[in-house]
Amino acid sequence: MKIRPGPLKSDPSANLLKRIRALMASEEGVQERLDHFVKLIASAMKVNVASIYLRSGNDLELCATKGLKQSAVHKTKLALGEGLVGRVAQRARLLNLANAPKHPNFAFKPETGEARFHSFLGVPLLRGGRNLGVLVVQSKRARSFTDAEVENLLTVAMILAEIAVEDERAGGRKAHLKGIHLTPTLPETIPGTAFADGLAKGWAYLHQPPVLAQQMIALDPRQEETRMERAITNLRQSVDAMVSGETAHLDRASKEIFESYRLFAYDRNWVERLREAVRAGLTSEAAVERVRNEHRARMLKARDPYLRARLHDLEDLANRMLRILGGESLDPGQRELPEEAIVFARNLGPAEILDYDRSRLKGIVLEEGAATAHATIICRTLGIALVGQAEGVLDRVEAGDMVLVDGEKGKAYIRPDQTLRSDFDLRIGIRRALSKAFEAQRDLQARTKDGKDIKLLLNAGLLVDLPALDTVGADGIGLFRTEFQFMVAESMPRLREQVELYKKAIDACGERPVTFRTLDLGGDKILPYADPVPEDNPAIGWRAIRIGLDRPAMLRYQIRALLIAGAGAHLRLMFPMVATVSEFIQAKAIMAKEIARAKKLGTPPPKKLEVGVMLETPALAWQVDAICKHADFVSVGANDLMQFFFAADRDNPRVANRYDGLHPAALSLLAFIAKRCKAHNVPVTVCGEMAGHPLEAICLIALGFPNLSMPVTGIGPVKSAVLSLDASKLHKMLTPLLSSDTDADSVRENVKAFCEQEGVPV
Repeated sequence: MKIRPGPLKSDPSANLLKRIRALMASEEGVQERLDHFVKLIASAMKVNVASIYLRSGNDLELCATKGLKQSAVHKTKLALGEGLVGRVAQRARLLNLANAPKHPNFAFKPETGEARFHSFLGVPLLRGGRNLGVLVVQSKRARSFTDAEVENLLTVAMILAEIAVEDERAGGRKAHLKGIHLTPTLPETIPGTAFADGLAKGWAYLHQPPVLAQQMIALDPRQEETRMERAITNLRQSVDAMVSGETAHLDRASKEIFESYRLFAYDRNWVERLREAVRAGLTSEAAVERVRNEHRARMLKARDPYLRARLHDLEDLANRMLRILGGESLDPGQRELPEEAIVFARNLGPAEILDYDRSRLKGIVLEEGAATAHATIICRTLGIALVGQAEGVLDRVEAGDMVLVDGEKGKAYIRPDQTLRSDFDLRIGIRRALSKAFEAQRDLQARTKDGKDIKLLLNAGLLVDLPALDTVGADGIGLFRTEFQFMVAESMPRLREQVELYKKAIDACGERPVTFRTLDLGGDKILPYADPVPEDNPAIGWRAIRIGLDRPAMLRYQIRALLIAGAGAHLRLMFPMVATVSEFIQAKAIMAKEIARAKKLGTPPPKKLEVGVMLETPALAWQVDAICKHADFVSVGANDLMQFFFAADRDNPRVANRYDGLHPAALSLLAFIAKRCKAHNVPVTVCGEMAGHPLEAICLIALGFPNLSMPVTGIGPVKSAVLSLDASKLHKMLTPLLSSDTDADSVRENVKAFCEQEGVPV
């Protein structure tokens, strides 16, 4: 297909972009594209010269021109900073001059024949923060280019940068310009967030999402309705096949994710919105995109990461629809990968992961992603290292690049040097050895060297978390976050659904305890089927037990489900975000009504019922003696307690690191809580990230906390530390450091020195 410039009519900028889109769809080689590109620009902007300079090492090489001498193409070169073009490239800023030859940076290149031109507008070709070259227009008449002309050229430059890089990525005989390499070649470290633990080494593979439709309006609406119905049927069949076949090797908890995913495919509201969009005159592809955007707008209003993570499943479903409409096969595991592949994508859904051959898939790096996304959970289940929120990574990686994925530190190393590769290989070897050590100690009681038995419990909230109980040898579930079930559903979970979830958690634990936290909703945890309540400071707003006390029907409904699920078993539940003792007493009164109702209806009661409180506010910490009179147990929510104690939002990167959990004041508060609970003979547990880090965990044990609840990845390392710890020695070392007259910010280094001396692995 050949694109030849012709006379442009009406709006020049609109025509230019239209012609560029046609050029992007052509099958020409990159040099031919660039030649046509400059002709289109010169014609549309009514200038005498349009030229493209691309980076060639540390130089800029003239690669295409309309108006300068063609003999200068691939011969004229400028160093960065040399001439006007070099100045634009060096500073990555546009330059708009009415009389270019008078500028002190003007460099005359006689082979180009440009001396007779006066007006100059140069804009950098930027992509992903990298400067690929410069796009220049010139004219004989001395004048400054208008704001509209500048804006148009900036838009064109952005498109040109994309075309040039994608052409080079595509490979093949026509794709490269001799000596020009636009894609990056130097080692880069991309920071992100560790979503699924693991270390992976392999070769970059760029995930390609479906291409959006160019045609938006349907030519034949009736035929389009038929296409849509056929696509809906095919989508449902593919999802059904995936759930019944491809997920058979997954544990039951992981299957639940795909069964909820299937509910999206059968959701009447979603399907009806697609049909309405087609009946309105859109093509099926445009209808999918419109409905996707509607869901995206609604989901992104919620700040809560668990709720926003649901968007990824909807994105995945929309992508599958587009692939079906494009005639692509959706057979699981059929997307080919090279050996030792590291998949890079903006985002992935759980089904898209199963599309790949998992024998070759070693790791995943995402520009977006979320800790609670279903794709993340599947990666954890399958043992695939996943780093997400790696901003700009797709602009800095190329297919075939060597990549190291660090699912421990949350980093991706692209094109690493030999030293980094050797260090990474060493870490992989150490990790394998540690894994064997953790496996060997899995069934050992976590007992300190001085004879203190410690319970290491698991934080959970979804069925996918339950198999980890036996995998890591946890002593039970110290925190089961019940709100997750409410937040991933399209509507309020029915009583039967709640009972089923709670019963499975109780059964999975067997004789081990499981502690259910009642709904911690509100603030930024917005239900998809409830209207959000705008608040200036949601973290300390209308949330958790405050909603339960003001709207007791939902709390009673959940307590009813917990009582039914716990019939004949040991049931533990606790109320979150309690600030005063009176709030806890009110919550217990609501529970008493449900107990009375169950008794009246003849519902079998739990074998044993314990009701506790989640201590997350400094106010309740100073009423710990009073709360111990009413609560069967206390669970310290360290995450919230610390952020309220230091008045620093733990999700705000500007302030989250302004305090250390091992600050003497924080440890003094925790020591006080542990001491008072022990005095009242009330069991106390610490939940949260703090409990899952070995260094912090041994401090908590030394302060008097016998129970720690943590993420699954913390059990093995913390148990290793516990088995080597003399808690009494650490207590003696810590006590004088926690004096109220200390001006230290942390005791971390002191504890590290202690561990090194005592041989405690942290």
